[in-house]
Amino acid sequence: MPSANKENIGVYCNPAHDLWVKQSGPSVEEVKSGQALKEGEVTIAIKSTGICGSDIHFWRNGRIGPMVVEHDHILGHESAGEIIAVHPSVKNLNVGDRVAVEPSQICNKCEPCLTGRYNGCLEMRFMSTPPVDGLLRRYVNHSAVWCHKIGDMSYEDGAMLEPLSVSLAGMERAKIALGDPVLICGAGPIGLMTLLGCAAAGAEPIVITDIDQNRLEVAKEICPRVRTHKVEPGVSMEEAGAQISKLAGGPLSTALECSGVESSIASAVYSVKFGGKVFVIGVGKPDIQIPFMRLSTQEIDLQFQYRYANTWPRAIRLVQSGVLDMKRLVTHRFSLEDAVKAFETSAASAKTGAIKVLIQSEV
Repeated sequence: MPSANKENIGVYCNPAHDLWVKQSGPSVEEVKSGQALKEGEVTIAIKSTGICGSDIHFWRNGRIGPMVVEHDHILGHESAGEIIAVHPSVKNLNVGDRVAVEPSQICNKCEPCLTGRYNGCLEMRFMSTPPVDGLLRRYVNHSAVWCHKIGDMSYEDGAMLEPLSVSLAGMERAKIALGDPVLICGAGPIGLMTLLGCAAAGAEPIVITDIDQNRLEVAKEICPRVRTHKVEPGVSMEEAGAQISKLAGGPLSTALECSGVESSIASAVYSVKFGGKVFVIGVGKPDIQIPFMRLSTQEIDLQFQYRYANTWPRAIRLVQSGVLDMKRLVTHRFSLEDAVKAFETSAASAKTGAIKVLIQSEV
């Protein structure tokens, strides 16, 4: 049976933008005794964790909008692992179960929770979002209800379920349908997962944009029929929109904006048709300018997304069945002890070619 044999360590950042690995909790003694487990909790030996763009933001910028790093803070929220301890109150999970960890902790009392949109919980505690510590540790205690069984799925794929959930939530709310002409802005991990999803959903044509030609080549590799557009500096939003529309054979019905970059959102607005939709999945600056009159006169809907809700079972089915294969997106792997190097590699993606960097741990 699995057990805790190594010291628990975690990956920390602070307001001074330092990044380091040090001892964390729960301790090995607490894990072995089970004394730190609360009702409804399990202990997970985290085996694989992806680095998200938000982790880079919290480290380098110290904040994302109102979410500010004010103390030593543990990063990471894209994780999968193995159950190694179970509180007696938990009946749906057993020691040895392989799980993906949904990093939400909700109140179950507010209107968003009670109406099924728990990503808007008024008392949300989302792991890795300050002040709540994240999952980049060797061992973590977490509510069993947010641990999803993944069977024989690899821990790498299990860790990728979190960003995949972001893409699936965006596609669902944007109502992507068979034959829809779709633009995807940004060929990072979320954009590429969104590409896989839109291709599986039968969107056609699909255009994807990025400033990095290498990432566009990866897009073409995982979806040969996608049409790629390299964003060049100095091109106006009107001209960029015209170029994208021409590549697609006409204005698109929906743009899924996965970068959060102001100029990219504006170009998307100029690429969709009258009555079209620009759906922003990406995270950007607190305040941006938008082409208001273009949106107004063309009756273009501008929508936004915050995380996800009720997506994990769907994501698991899609990966287990082979409908979606995300393995090509993993470009680098590091041990938990080498997490600082992993973050540096992910942050320097333009030089390193990193798409999704995974940090792996042995217990």
